[in-house]
Amino acid sequence: MSPRTRAPGAVSGALGLGERFFASPAERRLVDAIEAALVDVEEGLLAEVGFADDLADVTARYLLDAGGKRVRPTLALLTASLGRGITPEVVRAAQAVELTHLASLYHDDVMDVAPLRRGVPTAQHVWGNSVAILTGDLLFARASSIITSLGDRAIELQARTFERLVLGQLHETIGPREGEDPIAHYLRVLADKTGSLISLAGTVGVIFSDAPDAYRAPIERFGDAVGVAFQLVDDVIDLSAETEQTGKSAGTDLKAGVPTLPLLKLRARAADDAGAAALLERVEAGADETAIAELRAHPVTSETLEEARRWSREAVDAISVLPDGPVRKALTRFAEAVVERTK
Repeated sequence: MSPRTRAPGAVSGALGLGERFFASPAERRLVDAIEAALVDVEEGLLAEVGFADDLADVTARYLLDAGGKRVRPTLALLTASLGRGITPEVVRAAQAVELTHLASLYHDDVMDVAPLRRGVPTAQHVWGNSVAILTGDLLFARASSIITSLGDRAIELQARTFERLVLGQLHETIGPREGEDPIAHYLRVLADKTGSLISLAGTVGVIFSDAPDAYRAPIERFGDAVGVAFQLVDDVIDLSAETEQTGKSAGTDLKAGVPTLPLLKLRARAADDAGAAALLERVEAGADETAIAELRAHPVTSETLEEARRWSREAVDAISVLPDGPVRKALTRFAEAVVERTK
């Protein structure tokens, strides 16, 4: 699908709601308004990734053209219905959030030495690390330009989110400090690296629609919790043998040395469990298919999925103060759908 348009059903697809989730006329009007605004978001994104420099124009458009569900802009447009609805400022803020997300992907892929992103070779695989890093910087600059036009509140939000993104990556890179619980450290990394941008997306919808300020903190907590749940499910999916569904071989993250919660839980058990210690040794020695299959079947993986469900429930609890209606309904279903994913 061209980035210039979003097909009907984009809202349901982005949030995992199902085509018939919004049944009432009022709910359908809300969806229609969001889908119309997503077209405006896409038009703006396409304009923002255009540069006079030919190389920058190609590299900056690379991941945008590769697709993406636009989950974060959709959330911004959805939460705007808690206030005056989708204002021009909400649309611009949604574009800034998505550009920030895109920029972070360029940097993350360099840090993780990732071979693929959105089904295509990563930017650093095509152009090298330096070009990928600089392209991410360009997109951060464009996002900052948009944010600046929205005033001090937006600047403060963006700065705080950017700080969390960098700290999350820093803490992931360095690892837990001596005496720090590795699992608690890992969950904090997930909240900072993934939850922060989801939180920002929902928050800008609240702020730039002039929704009641009391909704801001619950939406922020919702975003952090959904982000953690999303990444924990990714940890489980990484062990999946269904390569056609996931688009990558089982244990990709493990083989790349990326920490995941099943591995951290296995390490915690290894001190008192000979079977866990033996499996851990095999996983850390190279993670062959048999070892990955055993880890997939081990209780630590089902425990990881249950931990993801706990974070999903925490997200739903956070928005219990929102008024009954399509926004709360959609956010609730989104949090539930996050832990039902298989890819």
